[in-house]
Amino acid sequence: MQLSPEDAILFFKLMPALQMFANRQLQIIQKLDSVEQYQRISNKQRVKLRNAVYKKSELIEGFVQENPFGFTIEELEIVSGWRNFISGDFYIERILKKHTIFIGENNKVYGVLALTEPFRHVLGGMPLPFYLKTVLLPFKGKIIYDGLIEGYNIYFGGGVSTSMSNMYQAAKMQGKIIESLDPDWQPPKPKVVVQKNWKPLLDELIEKASKLRAGGSEGVVMSPAFSLIRASLEFAQVAFENPNDLDSLEKPMQKVQRAFEKLQDAVYFSEFKF
Repeated sequence: MQLSPEDAILFFKLMPALQMFANRQLQIIQKLDSVEQYQRISNKQRVKLRNAVYKKSELIEGFVQENPFGFTIEELEIVSGWRNFISGDFYIERILKKHTIFIGENNKVYGVLALTEPFRHVLGGMPLPFYLKTVLLPFKGKIIYDGLIEGYNIYFGGGVSTSMSNMYQAAKMQGKIIESLDPDWQPPKPKVVVQKNWKPLLDELIEKASKLRAGGSEGVVMSPAFSLIRASLEFAQVAFENPNDLDSLEKPMQKVQRAFEKLQDAVYFSEFKF
């Protein structure tokens, strides 16, 4: 997902103004006095300007106080919020309809909006995960990037891809995907669901499953299949009784895994022909 056309226009009104203000203070690029001139400078020059702004973040406050371009209060509030920027190296892990997943330092996971075109176009079809340097900014309660990406020419194997995917899945499951850089932002609270009392049904199923036995030729696959059923029900029972005690789930989970592996072996070896 990306900004609406109106918000994209607003961003590209505010960011060049801020960088031109910084340039007037620091004299990084000569003859940069208008948006038209700014639009003609190279990305390398824009990166130099951008880095100067974030190294001297007091420039943002100076811009807001001086308001050299006559912006509205709402527009100045957006620029002021950019003091909460996050600069660094990120992995783009996946591109979703809602936002694009960035993973940064300390395994923090961010949901980031593109600007005028989707990230798949910005990246030119590069495979994910894609490693880059950029700056994340707050914008109207969402997270955007500042329009400048410095990509690293690195291709990752399955290990890194799996690790990044696991981080995303864990953040999603735990409600830890950061969707705003506003200081008072809190992730949405999960819906309160009244838990059904599954204990009577689980007890009944476990009692019935204890009678499952296989013999003769059917036992080759059916016996480990029944073991998997019993192990799964035992795991469900422990999970219901102690949903927040992850340590108590370890042994029944290992039992499920062993039963599943035995079933896999039974299916695999039963296909051998002699």
